[in-house]
Amino acid sequence: MEKVAFITGANRGIGFETSKKLAESGIKVILGSRDLNKGEEAVKKLSNLGIDADLVKYDAFDVDAPEEVYKYISEKYKKLDILINNAGVLLTGNLFVTNSSDVSDKDLKDTFQTNFFSVISLTQKLIPLIKKSNAGRIVNVSTILSSLTLHSAKDSPITPAKELAYNASKTALNAFTIHLAIELKDTNIKVNSGHPGWVKTELGGPNAPMEVEESYKTSLRLATLDDDGPSGGLFHDDDIIPW
Repeated sequence: MEKVAFITGANRGIGFETSKKLAESGIKVILGSRDLNKGEEAVKKLSNLGIDADLVKYDAFDVDAPEEVYKYISEKYKKLDILINNAGVLLTGNLFVTNSSDVSDKDLKDTFQTNFFSVISLTQKLIPLIKKSNAGRIVNVSTILSSLTLHSAKDSPITPAKELAYNASKTALNAFTIHLAIELKDTNIKVNSGHPGWVKTELGGPNAPMEVEESYKTSLRLATLDDDGPSGGLFHDDDIIPW
């Protein structure tokens, strides 16, 4: 039976590239997009490459979105093999700030809504469908900037990047990864966080060293792990990043 993957924030950037590579490996991809017009443009781009992708509206601020996604996938596909929680925001637009003493309450709450709370709501709703898979995989797209170990290390290479709302929301996301992986350790579902790299996206900015076309690799690996693959870790490619 064909494998099915749902990727949030898939109409552009890392989500789009990951969807394309999953589809090229023979997996049916469902793009999650907040803006259906932009989602349809992404589906058309994939169609021009010979890929028949599906599309469903997903807005992290819509409390009904997880239920609507569940209904759509359940009715059309009956199960879900891969969930990639890729959608994320950096509301200040600048990773290289030290705003811990004056970060706004709104930025904190809105960032956590997209990067953390909505991920939990969606994942919880879709787990019954993932449990129907022979090899369920949940990938939470995180960042090296979530690592408390690296942030606190002397002469750390990530020291300048102290945008609190973004970093803390991804640290919280990692906690969800650990807890859920332990809960599901006796099932065929693997749960991991992935750092795609510093990528030239709207979030990463133009100075990032990685082109968006190369940004899919970590998510693709974690989404297609063998049965003996890891669960409950934070990875970049094959490398383990400390919590």
